[in-house]
Amino acid sequence: MEYIIEMSGITKEFPGVIANDDITLGLRKAEIHALLGENGAGKSTLMSVLFGLYRPDKGIIKKNGDAVNIHGPGDATRLGIGMVHQHFKLVHNFNVLENIILGVETTKNGFLEKDQARERVLELSKQYKLAVNPDDIISDITVGQQQRVEILKMLYRNNEILIFDEPTAVLTPQEIDELMGIMRGLTAEGKSILFITHKLNEIMAVADRCTVLRKGRYVGTVEVSQTTKEELSEMMVGRKVSLQVAKPVRQPGKVILEVSGLTVKNKQSGKNAVDNVSFNVCEGEIVCVAGIEGNGQSELVYALCGMTKADAGSITMNDKNLTGAGIRRRGEEGMAHIPEDRHKHGLILDYNLAYNLVLQSYYSPKFQRAGFLRFNEIYRYADTLIDAYDIRSGKGARTTVRSMSGGNQQKAIVSREIDRDPKLLIAVQPTRGLDVGAIEYIHKQLINQRGKGKGILMVTLELDEALNVSDRILVIYEGRIVADVDAKSVGPQELGLYMSGSRPDGVKKGGGAQ
Repeated sequence: MEYIIEMSGITKEFPGVIANDDITLGLRKAEIHALLGENGAGKSTLMSVLFGLYRPDKGIIKKNGDAVNIHGPGDATRLGIGMVHQHFKLVHNFNVLENIILGVETTKNGFLEKDQARERVLELSKQYKLAVNPDDIISDITVGQQQRVEILKMLYRNNEILIFDEPTAVLTPQEIDELMGIMRGLTAEGKSILFITHKLNEIMAVADRCTVLRKGRYVGTVEVSQTTKEELSEMMVGRKVSLQVAKPVRQPGKVILEVSGLTVKNKQSGKNAVDNVSFNVCEGEIVCVAGIEGNGQSELVYALCGMTKADAGSITMNDKNLTGAGIRRRGEEGMAHIPEDRHKHGLILDYNLAYNLVLQSYYSPKFQRAGFLRFNEIYRYADTLIDAYDIRSGKGARTTVRSMSGGNQQKAIVSREIDRDPKLLIAVQPTRGLDVGAIEYIHKQLINQRGKGKGILMVTLELDEALNVSDRILVIYEGRIVADVDAKSVGPQELGLYMSGSRPDGVKKGGGAQ
């Protein structure tokens, strides 16, 4: 079988960990080839070797049967290889057009020639249904739009081998469907795609073949049409994994969180991003906020957590008014927060894992005495969480968080917030970027917290997660709660209609839709 890309015997070692151990992978022309594995299995490392971000310690890379040397991303680009990274590589104060042409600019007499480039970008965005405004500043557009910019960067460079690293981790269900269509369109035109994902549904829907890695080693390659999700998950984790959430019936207790008439204005437009929202969360209840990205979820969470000031309304927790309280006060009252953007709001990337695990509690008597940190206690505590939550890192508690895989970074945040024993846990996309084994574990943790009488407010873009994990679903559309429904009595189609604003009637149950 002729491969457009063949990686043979690839080995890559970092201090304390063999990320890739003698891995072989073949990509056929015009196929979508999925790369599946747990967090830290070596998927992103292998693709970073192909893209020239890392040099392999051993192994050979061939393109169309000829051995090639890839010393950096420039070499990869010249060979027609492009990559969309899990955490996008965009310059946030540049506009869309400037980011797309960066590194392959055309100039005349020392001046950038943007007009031709703009035409080509608009052409490509129309051809592949990747709607973007070339003049928008990156920091002002949604995460889904930023991903479109990354894909357009590859298309603008005429890349024929496209690497997608967790491309759907930040997308809404509708955007995921669109991306799947785009990927099929790309292969129909002869492009070949390597697709790193944790989501078995997506592999079954779009991939031709799937290669599975486990703990840095090659497990096998299968034809997707001849396998099942259960078989793939067992290959990936090494054991049978429950893909359904076991949730005991439980009656909610007293109200923990009461939100009344909450309004938050958008800083740029001055319009209400959160518009007169009222709801509650009770003890022993998982309430999910579901909606298409950009409908006010982020602003709602920022206001609840004290990261931004509400313009109107009140936030009460256990009968205490926290509307004007700071972040630390809310934490001391029992509020914990798993943030949407783990890099921006969840971690200090250049601190080690131990320090990140005590960011919310370093000032407590357990970790400091007379103003001096008790480092032995901090590292002992970190080791406990690393074991309990299976956080994988090359140097244990002393690992710099920046060097960890995205999924293990997420596990670190989840472990830190749950271990604080909060009364209310606000979990924003808690399983984003996690593999099925880790998702199963996180869902069990949320159900356990529910069983202990904690209140959980979960924000997710995943319809399956909303329906399987939550007791009650609040649908947010254009900043307003348009439905408050029992998770057992609603289906994905009905939920999707509410999310798109097509069902204005709003089912009023539980906390009451506004």
